[in-house]
Amino acid sequence: MTKIKIKNLEFKNPLVLASGTFSFGDKFISVANQMGGIVTKGITLKPRMGNPSPRIYETASGILNSVGLENPGVDKFCTNILPELKSLKTNLIVNISGNSPQEFKALAQRLDDTEIDALEINISCPNIRDCNKMIGRDPKQTYKVVRAVRKQTKKIIITKLTANFIDPLITAQAANDAGTDAICLINTLYGIALDTKTGKPFLGGVTGGLSGPAIKPFALYCVWYVASRIKLPIIGCGGIVSAQDVKEYLLAGSKLVEIGSANLRNPYAGLEILKELNRLRG
Repeated sequence: MTKIKIKNLEFKNPLVLASGTFSFGDKFISVANQMGGIVTKGITLKPRMGNPSPRIYETASGILNSVGLENPGVDKFCTNILPELKSLKTNLIVNISGNSPQEFKALAQRLDDTEIDALEINISCPNIRDCNKMIGRDPKQTYKVVRAVRKQTKKIIITKLTANFIDPLITAQAANDAGTDAICLINTLYGIALDTKTGKPFLGGVTGGLSGPAIKPFALYCVWYVASRIKLPIIGCGGIVSAQDVKEYLLAGSKLVEIGSANLRNPYAGLEILKELNRLRG
């Protein structure tokens, strides 16, 4: 299989395990090592407890998740978790999340001296309580965050964008102007589930992020739309469950793809897709 490069970072195949769906990669090392890369669950400056339960709601052809960025914080990640990932033989990409350019700057500064391969800037998570302030819906804030990270690191930067109530081309252009090396499209979409007995939201965090095959046609459109208008490497994400899905994203203009909620149903989904992809290409 042809190797893919984003600047000086080489991927042995186009499959990357998406943030929030494979923990830190330490549970299924044998799977992660055969992928092109793995993105860790989101890391913030301080530890986060995440949203109250329930956190998952199954929908037709997808799921709503409302985890709320539960994580141990960047210091514990660097001290306790990162040393355990030395057996990873694939690209390690750390997803970082914050509420301001200053927080993203501090995260990039803390991680710059580590042996990780890249940073994924998460400005598009829809399952946090203050979702109305999502940075990725504002091109000016997108620029400020990416620029702040760019000034702190020479590592590869991937900016994960949203298509929630924003034209992703506008924020992709802002991220490009600020110095990102690639963009990831798309993150999950806003969703809500209501308890028919009480009339109240089912999820503990009230709203959630919709993922899975239900969002694939829209996510694929976003990739095609942006790829045809901006010269920037794109990582496609949304509803990938088969090699056929991967091929569609690559045809739409992606260089890589991220496999997300499929991992939650089957931690070996990435291997099965890779095997199928090799067979189709053979």
